Amino acid sequence: MLQPLTVVLLVGSGVLALLAAHHLLRRRLVDDPVVITALVLEVALLVQLVVGLTKATAIADGAERATFIAYLFTVLLVPPATVVIAIKEKTQWAMGVVLGGAFVVAILVARLQQVWSLHAA
Repeated sequence: MLQPLTVVLLVGSGVLALLAAHHLLRRRLVDDPVVITALVLEVALLVQLVVGLTKATAIADGAERATFIAYLFTVLLVPPATVVIAIKEKTQWAMGVVLGGAFVVAILVARLQQVWSLHAA
């Protein structure tokens, strides 16, 4: 995988987490900066999907390759799902969902990098 892309994704999920935490502490609901940040993160995740799928054959172990591909697709679902929930939820805890989603994205991206580092030929 591309190390710079991983760094960009981790920074992007961190920015989304900080923005969500700020909104949570201020008891604010979802607004344009949160949605735009999640959208930019989603675009970067789509780039990661394309890069990851083109390089997945470098992972020799079939089970690890399947895990890698499953993570690539799973991480794509998190930002849109959390933003939709935040839009529908009209309490301050909507930002808690976005914060949790940003944390999940960071963990999945780190795990993708770990699988790639350990098993890519």
